[in-house]
Amino acid sequence: MMDYIKININRRSAYSIFALVLGLTFNNLEAQVPANSTPAPTNINQNGCPCIFQDNRVLFTVNAPEATKVQLDLGKLYDMQKDDKGLWMVTTDPQVPGFHYYSLVIDDFKFADPASESFYGTGRMASAIDVPEAGADFYNIKDVPHGKISSHVYFSKTTGTWRNINIYTPPGYDENTNKNYPVLYIQHGGGEDERGWAVQGKTNFILDNLIAEGKAVPMIVAIPNGNVTKPGVNARGYNDEAMAVFKEEYFENIIPFVEKNYRVKPDAANRAISGLSMGGGQAFFTGLRNTDTFDYVGVFSTGLFGGIREQASFDAESVIPGILTTPQKFNDNLKVFYISVGEQDNRIEATKKLIETFKTKGLHVEFASFPGDHEWQVWRKSLHDFAQKLFK
Repeated sequence: MMDYIKININRRSAYSIFALVLGLTFNNLEAQVPANSTPAPTNINQNGCPCIFQDNRVLFTVNAPEATKVQLDLGKLYDMQKDDKGLWMVTTDPQVPGFHYYSLVIDDFKFADPASESFYGTGRMASAIDVPEAGADFYNIKDVPHGKISSHVYFSKTTGTWRNINIYTPPGYDENTNKNYPVLYIQHGGGEDERGWAVQGKTNFILDNLIAEGKAVPMIVAIPNGNVTKPGVNARGYNDEAMAVFKEEYFENIIPFVEKNYRVKPDAANRAISGLSMGGGQAFFTGLRNTDTFDYVGVFSTGLFGGIREQASFDAESVIPGILTTPQKFNDNLKVFYISVGEQDNRIEATKKLIETFKTKGLHVEFASFPGDHEWQVWRKSLHDFAQKLFK
């Protein structure tokens, strides 16, 4: 009901913004790809910019002749310079390889860049640039047999709503109709949804390549929306209420949907649960509290253990009773308990401290760290590593 929304923009400002948006529509028409650079793989126009130099500096251009100030927000704020044709440009510092969200800031208003694809992350649709990493081709499209990702809707009795889920099926699934498969359930992070692992995470290409190399068994990957609410319940954070609602969504809706609609092996030995950040915490709670349902648990870059804000020390024993006092029970019930984190992530010290506690108490846990902060390149590598340990 627009009549009831107070908008603090005068008519002149509104016309200015409208003109800027029209100008942005034709962004990059005048931009030239400079020597010793290549268009970013996330570009809409593969003959234009953003352009990545060999040292990972990135050239951004914006065609906004009516603008008075243009900036690039790429974690760091860069001022752009305008030429005599109204084309704004800036070359950034060298960027860490991987996937980075960004915005254009034009006369103090934030815009998505029409030169780049937009992705759902950080709680909104946002532009992003994917900076390739030398020697890391495990998530690239290769000339191998390909599986597919299918999108579905299902009705959740927990939330009382229709919800989305993406399902990866491996190469040969449609042809080998007598074969059943194990399932990896994988969760996104905060501000993301079921699109995260399917799009930014490149789950299908990572699995296609691993399966073709014989490094991973063919598996189904279920990618649900982990933002679960229930009427009348405070299902936020990692409190017991929230984790109970998350478990209910999984056990009453997600797992039954997958097992009804796909040819799966329906037992704990053929189920894995994992996730990144918020989803890593959800996997920790749900997997370790239900080792009769999941034999494999993967936790990527969770802040549950500490390192992201002032919080009380994490008490693993109170969260997962017996994990420190009767660790052999978990060792017997879990085939793989895996934790990973980025080497530049603020979460790493708290994570390493807990890993040391687990090992001192005799709990079997596999730990991996990868170069990078709290970002998709770390999580792609985590999935690539974790998937090779499953169902063997």
